[in-house]
Amino acid sequence: MSAQAYTIRTHQLGDMGWITYRHAMTVALDYGWGQPFESMIGEISAQFLKTYDPDKERCFIAERDGKMLGCVFVVNAGKQTAKLRLLFVEPEARGLGLAKRLVDEVVQFSREAGYEKVLLWTMQMLGSARHVYRKAGFEVISEEINTEFGENLVSETWELRLTENESI
Repeated sequence: MSAQAYTIRTHQLGDMGWITYRHAMTVALDYGWGQPFESMIGEISAQFLKTYDPDKERCFIAERDGKMLGCVFVVNAGKQTAKLRLLFVEPEARGLGLAKRLVDEVVQFSREAGYEKVLLWTMQMLGSARHVYRKAGFEVISEEINTEFGENLVSETWELRLTENESI
C-alpha cells in the first residue's frame, strides 16, 4: 500500500463492529489470542457507545477511500485522566505513520479536553506500539504478569503527563 493521503474522522454507526472484528482477527493471526481478547475489544467498544461524552471522549478512525485503516479511542478514566484504548492499524497500512498520527490525535484531544494525564495499558511484547508510545512521551509506570489471553505475558501501564506539576 502506498503512502497516499488518508483522513482521520470520528466514529460512525457500524464502526464498533469493524473495530471488534478486525482487531480480534488480526491479533488472533499475529499472536493466537482468541475469544478473551475479542470479548475485551467488544466490551470496550460497547461501553464507549453506552457512556460516550463528546466533550471528553473520542474514537478516531483512519480511512482512505472509505476503507478503514485504523483506530484509537480516548475515554474518560476520571480524576482528570484520559485513557488511550484500542490502538489498531491494519497490517497493510503499517509503515504509513498511522499509529503515530492516531496517538498524536489522542494527545492533542486530551490536552484540549483539559486532562492532566493520559494512561494506556499494553503488552510488553507489542514492540511497535511501545515504540510509538515512547516517541510520544509516554513512560512505563507499572508492569505485571498477565494470563488474560491464555499466555504468560507482561502487561504494562504507561503514562503521559500533559501538565507540569507546579512546585514553589
